[in-house]
Amino acid sequence: MVKSTIRAQHGLLQVNRCSRYHLEMKSATIYDVAERAGVSHITVSRHLNGFEGIRPGTRQRIELAIEELKYTPNLAGRHLRLQKIDRIGYIVDRLSEAGPARAAYGAIEAARASGYILDIVSTNGSDEKSIADAIDIVTRERVAGMVLSVQTEAARAVLGRRKFTVPVVHDFDLHIEDSDTTVNEWVGHVAADHLLANGHRNFFYLTGPSSWTASKTRAEAFASAVQQAGGSVVSTVEGDWSARSGYEAASRLIKDGIRGVTAIAAANDGMAFGVLSALSSAGIAVPHDMSVMGVDDQAEAAYAICPLTTVKLDFAFEGQYVIAKLIAQIEKTTSASAPSRIPRPPLVVRASTGPPPTQ
Repeated sequence: MVKSTIRAQHGLLQVNRCSRYHLEMKSATIYDVAERAGVSHITVSRHLNGFEGIRPGTRQRIELAIEELKYTPNLAGRHLRLQKIDRIGYIVDRLSEAGPARAAYGAIEAARASGYILDIVSTNGSDEKSIADAIDIVTRERVAGMVLSVQTEAARAVLGRRKFTVPVVHDFDLHIEDSDTTVNEWVGHVAADHLLANGHRNFFYLTGPSSWTASKTRAEAFASAVQQAGGSVVSTVEGDWSARSGYEAASRLIKDGIRGVTAIAAANDGMAFGVLSALSSAGIAVPHDMSVMGVDDQAEAAYAICPLTTVKLDFAFEGQYVIAKLIAQIEKTTSASAPSRIPRPPLVVRASTGPPPTQ
């Protein structure tokens, strides 16, 4: 059982010593298993922790590599041999939000699989003092490295002014594989391209909080793709990631007049759920009268009042990815099979999008 202690300090939520499980390979490392199986060590970690979605053939190769290399857990032996600091600091904006929480979960799993304890401090990203206090909490402890999972310009500015004496990685502006495009740029383009391909030209866009760089990047990428196709974002309204803000924004759009809009894109699924509810209350049929799509592919998306088309983000994988990068720096190891970038977030088409209504 994973044990954790949660305590409030300086207005922050600190989760101490998450994931005290450690995995040990007596004569082989997780990188050896990954190399033998021809996969990344993140994939090996996922297999060891029971993640679904790994192909049967991949599982078989990993199991065979484990058997051949005689991979077995043994915390004591590994810890004595490495004589290492086994704690990693993890600073995250607004752990209460779904995306950061799922990324933190993935980070916990990856840290556990490699024998590290994750110390998590959640901040209010718009409050510079909160961010500075979070850094102080982490740096006054003896940590092997730090992950900066910060989402606001204010947080990044504070972090940019600090000097760190341990390896540091961040999970913002991650790039997708085979491209210089960031994950959030890709998400905005995919959403716009899908709606444009269905024939829509006039859009309403619901952003997340303006202080979040992910929200700004998605909105800019969406608007750019629409403009290049000769379309128009008729109105952009700021939400706060919640279904309530989506409901209120869509209700205002309906009250002010649709103005030729045939599709509404939201920067996350939560707000899209609120949009669906508002349209239903107003008697506007989805997708016959209005198409709606979100971003994330939350578990509820397939069961919304109208199953939601969305762009799937694997936040847990992103958390695992940054921990793997950090541990490689800490232990000065490399793995040829480790991914250097994030896989392309896929489009998940459901019933909430279709062609615009006939005039």
